[in-house]
Amino acid sequence: MVSRVIPVDTFDLVIFGGTGDLARRKIFPGLYRRFMAGQMNDASRIFGAARAALSEQEFRDQIGAALKEFVATDRLEPEAVEGFLARIFYVPINAREESGWEKLKSTLRGDVVRAFYFSVAPNLFPDLAERLHAHGITDATSRIVVEKPFGRDLASARALNEVLARYFHEDQIYRIDHYLGKETVQNLMAVRFANILFEPIWNSQHVDHVQITVAETMGVNGRGAYYDKSGAMRDMVQNHLMQLLCLIAMEPPYHFDPDAVRDEKLKVIRALQPVPPQNIVRGQYLAGGGEGSYLEHCDNPDSRTESYIAMKVEIANWRWKGTPFYLRTGKRLRARHSEIAITFKEPPHLIFDDAEGWKENVLVIRLQPNEGMHLMVMIKEPGPGGMRLMQVPLDMTFATAYAEAAEAAEDVPDAYERLIMDVIRGNQTLFMRGDEVEAAWAWADPIIEGWEARGDKPQGYDPGSSGPEDALMLIHRDGRRWREIK
Repeated sequence: MVSRVIPVDTFDLVIFGGTGDLARRKIFPGLYRRFMAGQMNDASRIFGAARAALSEQEFRDQIGAALKEFVATDRLEPEAVEGFLARIFYVPINAREESGWEKLKSTLRGDVVRAFYFSVAPNLFPDLAERLHAHGITDATSRIVVEKPFGRDLASARALNEVLARYFHEDQIYRIDHYLGKETVQNLMAVRFANILFEPIWNSQHVDHVQITVAETMGVNGRGAYYDKSGAMRDMVQNHLMQLLCLIAMEPPYHFDPDAVRDEKLKVIRALQPVPPQNIVRGQYLAGGGEGSYLEHCDNPDSRTESYIAMKVEIANWRWKGTPFYLRTGKRLRARHSEIAITFKEPPHLIFDDAEGWKENVLVIRLQPNEGMHLMVMIKEPGPGGMRLMQVPLDMTFATAYAEAAEAAEDVPDAYERLIMDVIRGNQTLFMRGDEVEAAWAWADPIIEGWEARGDKPQGYDPGSSGPEDALMLIHRDGRRWREIK
């Protein structure tokens, strides 16, 4: 199986915060891989923009070093690296000052796609939008890419939407969530809507429950002061996990069209029930394994910000009434592990004597590591001695399925690569719309306000574990178990 590479139109892409960590780790390495795959033509250009007073060569040297650090060695062909760096330019700019903007304007071309990536702190978004508009650098065809966090509550998200709307139309604004760019997440839509197999049973009549897990092994050391102002609910649930939930629960759109898809996702968010306190568990990791605790890492011994959260969520519509969605995410857990698991109900009548050997059918969509999906089904255990049942996976691990493509330059792109190319194409399907963001905050705000008003304190949990003990009870009391983090 070889993936097809469809070239994009000629573009000028400006990355504000071009010297920052995200640009070094993800954006420039991703663009290099798309260049290697032949998706960018020779006339396309990439501009870094930041406060640092660097020469163009100094900036190219920084990007070259980033490629050596974050791109696989066998992809670093000297001629390709040289060709890519020749398309890199640099403009010193301070978002809150006037210098540099006229130089940027004179450098950009008017007959190509213009895109502007805001890889900076959210408090700089309004300044960038205002100056791009004031200096006439953008027009009705320009696009801006906005990184999360998009607000920290409904009021701030709404205010930010209003500021951006002064200078850009909604179809010019690309609110990026890299989870939506993952190959497996997009395959979830293909599995649901390109096959007759699952959609007839994709409802509360046949699905027992759904689990969404995003587990990380790293703590917040080094970014504790920032993280302590957000926590797992704001940092992960309100955006990443919410988007995954929407793709599982949404109704089939009338067409694979950006607004049609986002209309259906919005309906799911608006159908989410308020979450009572007994269906929420919050935690903070303790010290262990030679690492400090969350309280030490955020340098706030009185912090009540959660590094872990588990929730039981319900959707009030005909398709999902009565089917619980269990969400959990946390730092310093047992393994780096992200997956969606759809567990189906048992058959209405088991005809085999070995009923105790029966296990649920589970469709597992694994996001990281080793992206792929498999369906757990029951078969007869091989050998004589009667009908004994065993559970086996029907497996589609992408590393295997795309082995031929992975050997070629056009290997399966990561999330940032795909999403940036979608910006150039003008395809907003995998980006959040403004009303979608506001609806998510409208659901999340009362939950956060509730535990703040009650003065709830997160429970401690051991690093390398699956989280707080009460998170186990959250699902055990319903007669279910969390899937193992491994």
